[in-house]
Amino acid sequence: MPSIAAEVTKTARNVDTVVVDYATGYIRHLENNIGPQHDLTAEASFIASLLVGAGVEKPAAQQLYDHMLKEFTVLQKEAINEAGASAQSQIIDQQALMSAVNHASNRQASVLNNNIFGVADLDHVGGRKVESRVDKKKLEKAEKKIAAKMAARAAKDAAQVQYEASKLVTETQDSKDYDEFFLTVNPLDLGMAGAGKTKDIKIDNFDLHVGMGQRILSDTSLTLSYGRRYGLVGQNGIGKSTLLRALSRRELPVPKHITILHVEQEITGDETSAIQSVLDADVWRKHLLKEQHTAVTRIAEIEAQRKTLTEQGLDDNSAEIRELDDEQVDLETNLEEVETKLVDIESDKAESRAAAILSGLGFSQATQGNPTNSFSGGWRMRLALARALFCKPDLLLLDEPSNMLDVPSITYLANYLQTYPSTVLVVSHDRAFLNEVATDIIYQHSERLDYYRNANFDAFYATKEERYKNAIREYENQMAYRQHLQAFIDKFRYNAAKSSEAQSRIKKLEKLPILELPEEDKAVEFRFSEPEKISPPILQMQGVTFGYNPERLLLKDVDLDIQMDSRIALVGANGCGKTTLLKLLTDQLSPVDGSISKHPRLRVGYFAQHHVDGMDLNLTPTAWLAKINPGKSEEEYRRHLGSFGITGSIGLQKLALLSGGQKSRVAFASLCVSYPHILILDEPSNHLDTAGLDALADGLKNFKGGILMVSHDVDMINRVCNQIWVSEKGTVSKFDGTIKDYKKYILSHASESGVVQQH
Repeated sequence: MPSIAAEVTKTARNVDTVVVDYATGYIRHLENNIGPQHDLTAEASFIASLLVGAGVEKPAAQQLYDHMLKEFTVLQKEAINEAGASAQSQIIDQQALMSAVNHASNRQASVLNNNIFGVADLDHVGGRKVESRVDKKKLEKAEKKIAAKMAARAAKDAAQVQYEASKLVTETQDSKDYDEFFLTVNPLDLGMAGAGKTKDIKIDNFDLHVGMGQRILSDTSLTLSYGRRYGLVGQNGIGKSTLLRALSRRELPVPKHITILHVEQEITGDETSAIQSVLDADVWRKHLLKEQHTAVTRIAEIEAQRKTLTEQGLDDNSAEIRELDDEQVDLETNLEEVETKLVDIESDKAESRAAAILSGLGFSQATQGNPTNSFSGGWRMRLALARALFCKPDLLLLDEPSNMLDVPSITYLANYLQTYPSTVLVVSHDRAFLNEVATDIIYQHSERLDYYRNANFDAFYATKEERYKNAIREYENQMAYRQHLQAFIDKFRYNAAKSSEAQSRIKKLEKLPILELPEEDKAVEFRFSEPEKISPPILQMQGVTFGYNPERLLLKDVDLDIQMDSRIALVGANGCGKTTLLKLLTDQLSPVDGSISKHPRLRVGYFAQHHVDGMDLNLTPTAWLAKINPGKSEEEYRRHLGSFGITGSIGLQKLALLSGGQKSRVAFASLCVSYPHILILDEPSNHLDTAGLDALADGLKNFKGGILMVSHDVDMINRVCNQIWVSEKGTVSKFDGTIKDYKKYILSHASESGVVQQH
């Protein structure tokens, strides 16, 4: 059983060292001096409440509290037994011990709650005096540091309320609220007031928490050089989106003259047209145009009033006409300033620029005039992205933008961002997208940010592995050196002839920087079950025609042949019928004309783009597998889930509690439990982090059956598929080339049509 002090160190690994040192020192003193007179509940509550105040989460503190109380009870009982016959009357029998533990457990919650937002009192815990030999000055210093951090965190929460709407283009607010919030975070005169000031961002030594609990970043610095494009990468759940939100809400001290836009959620639909919605996103332009219209209208009214007064016989020196003249001079001066600002922001080019952005993101000229409430969620996300690109903020924040786009739109966006004049910070796991867009990579892990300058994703990935190996070597070398010094110290500490040398080595040991063993990314592996062999033909479409409306056919005369060795990627713009084709192959829809033939023993595994909709989120992964494919033991289901990275306690949690990436892994496990011959996958890479994407690509490459995949992830397609089929203009045809050739084809056609333009 590890010592109590060791458990405290483990639980409080992210807490300030001065607090940990004090807590462990206090416990070691107590372990050596515990007696019948000690109030165990008070002792354990004191340590737990101190650590909660320093940042330890309540569940961890509760677990530590129970452990301390149990161990203290054992030590106290031993102390009583050693006291001999004279202390026998104080021996606590087993029933009394259990009663004490239960009483303490019931009392603990209120004790912790009473102390959690304050600082624990060393002298008074549980209503009595506590004997202590600790350094009170050291504790007082620790308490002040804790109190300062808690106050700063409370201030951040207050700021969050003030800037709640600075999500800007993404918050579900009406247009009036959006304008007010835009101007709150990005005031109208910001661009003019910030002229000449640097737009680099450097925020030093900050912590970032989720609410008042989990720490995302600790004593970290964020540096963003103006005009650079940063890819923010890291494992699922590490806090990348939290960092973007903190920047967008100005919870972190971004210089006030720097404008920010964050694309996170879809916009709210109304009767505003798509193109007008994009134009209205630039609140500066909108307000300047309003001021221009108001001034021009008022000047016309003044001239009409002046003419009327002149006709009535009043001369230019009359009070009425002088008052009108003064007002007109002020209006014309203001109008000149407004028009100068409109020229500076190239307002006259706004409509053509908005139309080009919308076109690149898949909006036809006709649909650009449709009201925003006529678009589905995915298209509203594109509108949110278009609005942000149109505004051209100094800092553009994008959270997994490729998840909402098809391959043509991703290709357009990557090309657009390559010439974007300001700073971009994008969270993405799409390697191909980051390779094209990112000039630098920021790797978020272990509550810190590591910078990889002048690196796209591939360069980062190679360098990260080398950094990890170097860090391991440095750690191992220092550990060996520490052991060497410690061995000398232990041997000669009390040797008079060697005491000075021992003291010298002690000082060397104290000055060594504290290195931690580098954390290795968790290895993930997807193992798709091997199907039995069946002879062709396996799955064929012949002359298939389909339309939800007979007058508007979505697919016409489609021929497609899938074999056991097929590796087919189906690409094309959103809305062209890719998902519909998959549903025809999986019998969710029936063709209007043509035929679909299947091998009589064929088993198909289908991964739906919105696979979560088909899950019972109140069940655990094992229970859900048993529900959809009964007949196996719980151990078999758990072993099968383990082959997709759902291991240990994760398989026993409700699906509702799992992350998006974990739900995807459960979905992959479910489609393979029946040993399918063909995998039909609709956007399988969404929600997976880098490790999950690697595991998926490797697993699919090793799969012994056929694959038909709809995906926007160019890297995934490139690694898995050897055939590209394109859905466009109502039909599906094989593309002669690779996915990279298809991207070149898209860009060449977009350039010919004038869609891709420079800024």
